[in-house]
Amino acid sequence: MGKYNEFLYDDIGNEYSRKHLYLQELARHQSTLKSVSASDKEKVIKSINVLTSNRKNHPYHVELEAFKKAERNFKVTLNAKLKLHMTSLDPSLDRKQRAFESELFKAKEKVNFYQSYTGLCYDAELEYEKGRLIIEQLPEIMLKYKNTVDELDQAKAHLEKIDPKKEEAFKSEYKAFKADQQKRYRDGVQKLKDKRAAKNISEKALKNGKIELKKKNKESLTLKSYESDKRATKELIGNKKYILSKGIKRDVNVMKSNISDVRRRMPMEVLKTKPFYAWLTAPLPGLGQLLNKQFFKAILFAIGSLFIYGIAIPYALGFGNYQGDGIAGLVTLASEGKKIDKSLIFMIEGIVAIFLVAFSIAIYLISYFDVLKVEKDIIKGIRPRNWFESLTKVESEGFPYLVSLPALIVTIFIVIVPITTAIMLSFTGMNPKNQSKFPWVGFDNYTLIATGSGLAGSVFWSILGWTLVWTLVATSMAILVGFMLAIIAHNDRIKGKTFFRTVFLLPWAVPAFITIMFFSIMFSPNGAITTILNDIFNVQLTVKTDPFYSRVVLILLQTWLGSSYVFLLSTGVLQAIPGDLYEAAQIDGATEWQKLRKITIPIVLFQTAPLLVGQYTFNFNNFSIIYLFNSGGPFNPSKYGNLAGSTDLLISYIYKLTMENQYQSIGAAITIVISLGLMLFAFIGFKNSKAFREERL
Repeated sequence: MGKYNEFLYDDIGNEYSRKHLYLQELARHQSTLKSVSASDKEKVIKSINVLTSNRKNHPYHVELEAFKKAERNFKVTLNAKLKLHMTSLDPSLDRKQRAFESELFKAKEKVNFYQSYTGLCYDAELEYEKGRLIIEQLPEIMLKYKNTVDELDQAKAHLEKIDPKKEEAFKSEYKAFKADQQKRYRDGVQKLKDKRAAKNISEKALKNGKIELKKKNKESLTLKSYESDKRATKELIGNKKYILSKGIKRDVNVMKSNISDVRRRMPMEVLKTKPFYAWLTAPLPGLGQLLNKQFFKAILFAIGSLFIYGIAIPYALGFGNYQGDGIAGLVTLASEGKKIDKSLIFMIEGIVAIFLVAFSIAIYLISYFDVLKVEKDIIKGIRPRNWFESLTKVESEGFPYLVSLPALIVTIFIVIVPITTAIMLSFTGMNPKNQSKFPWVGFDNYTLIATGSGLAGSVFWSILGWTLVWTLVATSMAILVGFMLAIIAHNDRIKGKTFFRTVFLLPWAVPAFITIMFFSIMFSPNGAITTILNDIFNVQLTVKTDPFYSRVVLILLQTWLGSSYVFLLSTGVLQAIPGDLYEAAQIDGATEWQKLRKITIPIVLFQTAPLLVGQYTFNFNNFSIIYLFNSGGPFNPSKYGNLAGSTDLLISYIYKLTMENQYQSIGAAITIVISLGLMLFAFIGFKNSKAFREERL
């Protein structure tokens, strides 16, 4: 036998004494077992045994059973009385009015019945309080509804009787009034302009005056339009319809909310002391909620059960797959499948199956813990939420989750599933010889990268070194140039700031691929820039065939392209720096360099540091400039083989490995390695930036 608590609790933790006298007496006996001596324990245990064996004959149970029998009889007679009452109502009442009458009649009958049982149990007291609240608040709602319906009918009848001649006369009057108001508006504007011409008011005052005159003119016309009987009546009809559709519903919800407050403060008493629905119904989400009489939740979790047993589990077992065998196909990778079966499809379908199973497990756990919590609350005395309370809870607190859920599902299938596929692909042997079917190879691909061996792994470290140099130098130069241009353009002594700012933004405004292709042509062996440089320095400069010159030009080109974005960021921050800081520094005798170092640079970095970190990660994977300028060349087969060129970054190298040479598995492994490196770099950069460590400068 479980242990009972002497007290009950409501939704906010208030303590209540039990009205169930049998359970109260049993709880007191059980609580004394801790404090009595060993000799007295036997007496207490004997008293408990006597009490439990005679439970049905306990005076409280006898009284409670009599109440339940009377309640059953009351509900039967209530239905009969209600039918009789509804037949006596005015037949002209609409559906909503009849529903209100039915609700009010039942509330009155319940108050009369449960009033004498409020001291017996909390359920009777709750029914009494609910009925009392309905009797207090519903008649006012009914009267408001009836009056609104009558006023709406009167307005509709009045609308049909309006004299068209009067409306035509009003239109002529309104037209003349409108012309007069327009004249007054123009006269008022002219007076303002005259004051401005005489320099009695500012330009801003002139603008605000025009706005005010326009507003008054509009208000006068609107007010005059309501002198039309037809328009005023239509407005009244619209207002009454709104009250009937929204206002009455709001009033009813307020009444329901008040009833809900009473319900949340009214405890309940049950005989069970341990939750068992949660364990019993764990395999079938929704059933536990149904047993707890939470029908709204039961419907939602029942849909989850349909998903689990109708979609997730069958798909995980291979039913409904395009080619694969569900999770089993992820292990075999179609090694024993048909000739047309592809390992990659088996892998993807296996990954999808895993995520579907993960969703199923989440539904199981959420359902289990929900039922468990509700059961524990019921044992404590807290009533489970009804339909209205659950709906209100979802509207007030569940909205973020409802909005985020579709985004989460989409993110999983268009982001996480492809990432997981890439990770798993890196542990396989998908190469030019094994495209349709490929085996698991474990860490072989990562071993090739770490040791720099194999056809693909031998050039990894060389390309990584150039990628790091490119990222650090090109990005740092772009940041430096962009920041310096912003400092120059912000200087008060510079004339024509708008022109210079427009010029500095051109590299960012013009599509990057156009600029890259333009310079690629200009730096070709017979290009204009190459020809000019050769003529000036009297040398044979071949930029696109020399690794050193190609890399230098690429860095300079990225400096030109990236500086505009940094210039834009820095300009915005510089314009927001208060001039008082510089004035205070000037008074203290600070030099221009000190003001730059102590004020300008810290504030700009504080505002832009996270975005500048993003610039480094962007340039690390800047595929377009490398591929469009020279396709990663010049090529040196003796050093890079046939898979890469001297200016290839890791991102373009991966593209050539996977798309041009079909080394998908080694390409996936390199992708994972550089992704982890970039995430670590971004994390360290963000964590150490002042903007993330402090809330303000």
